[in-house]
Amino acid sequence: MSLTLSDVNRIAYLSKLEMDEAHADIALAELNGIFALAEQMKDVDTTGVEPLSHPLAAILGKLPLRLRDDVVTEENAREAYQAPAPKTQDGLYLVPQVIE
Repeated sequence: MSLTLSDVNRIAYLSKLEMDEAHADIALAELNGIFALAEQMKDVDTTGVEPLSHPLAAILGKLPLRLRDDVVTEENAREAYQAPAPKTQDGLYLVPQVIE
């Protein structure tokens, strides 16, 4: 897949970007380079290659995931947080309706 200059100009318009012709030419070359790289990557045979859990797993082997225990470390301070609010009800902040 490759883009044309009109594609780049349309993308710039949809993105609300102001782009002169010189920058559009540079963007076209860079975007087409990215697409060419993606096409090269599609051609790589990955049959039998297992996905990695971490990029360093390719070098260091199997890495243990460093997950912490899911424990409560702070007490519930909802009432203290809601004390300065103008209106609350059942633990929720009440705000004026803004959409009719």
